[in-house]
Amino acid sequence: MSELNTSYMGIPLANPVVIAASTLSADLNTIKKAEDVGAGALVIRSIFEEQIRHEVGEMEDALSTGSEAYAEALSYLPMLEHAGAREHLMWVEKAREAVKMPLIGSVNAVSGGKWVDYAKQLADTGIDALELNTYAVEADMTRSSADVEHGLYQMFEAVSDAIDLPIAVKLSPFYSSISNVVAELESRGAKGVVLFNRFLQPDINVETEQIENSMNWSRREDARLPLRWTALLYGRVNLDIIGNTGIEEPEDIIKFILAGATAVQVAGSLYRKGIDHVAQLIAGLESWMVAKGYNDLSAFRGKVSQKDVEANLLNYERAQYVGFILSQKA
Repeated sequence: MSELNTSYMGIPLANPVVIAASTLSADLNTIKKAEDVGAGALVIRSIFEEQIRHEVGEMEDALSTGSEAYAEALSYLPMLEHAGAREHLMWVEKAREAVKMPLIGSVNAVSGGKWVDYAKQLADTGIDALELNTYAVEADMTRSSADVEHGLYQMFEAVSDAIDLPIAVKLSPFYSSISNVVAELESRGAKGVVLFNRFLQPDINVETEQIENSMNWSRREDARLPLRWTALLYGRVNLDIIGNTGIEEPEDIIKFILAGATAVQVAGSLYRKGIDHVAQLIAGLESWMVAKGYNDLSAFRGKVSQKDVEANLLNYERAQYVGFILSQKA
């Protein structure tokens, strides 16, 4: 029998299968079942600043409707205010009470103050760590890449100074130098990076001539980008590298660990196959390790990274591309 335990930002996990932030954690029964089938940890669905702003706006509109006609009645009514993040925080507290497995909070905001505000409130719910869900499409032509990165570092430092929890950053794949961004985050105290945040891409309906948004779950081939960067970063940084996107079968988990990942996050395959699929992922990983004679994850973690394998020094960079192009025949 092989040992599957690992450590996620210093938090002991029974195995490297972590359920990613998603609506899967919107139901307590699902969270409990995730623990029952063996999930190593769970990232609770993100708290979004825009969602709270929208709800506040809806409540204010509802309260103000007709007020000009019945203004005198307002003096008889108590002042009503939206609870802000409180509903989400109460949900996180319930989840914390329901399970013993590690829980990681997730926050996505657009203003500096809200990143800190939500992070501080989440830290008080009993979560074990925090994930900063950095999802932003940088379309401002006056904002340089250096400005974007500086903003990321400022946000991280502000949150890090405000809470006493290990923090991971769920990164976009669109920075011009991923390795430099990760190194800078580590120097500022980040304990982990999640590779990568999967951006939803809009489509256009040619009949209605309108934008259409739909959820397209990741496919196994989508794992190749985070897999490459996991292998490139392993051994060059000391923080935990978490593989995310395209993890469907045990083989996909094995690939990420061979590349150097500490753990992986899964969601899309669980929507398609159900939460019970977690148990199959874990069992498949263990079976492979037994067949290979590996006693624990550290025995093969990073074995196919760029760090120690001379043949991989260029294969993860340009040689892979050049070799493939030159091998093609007309």
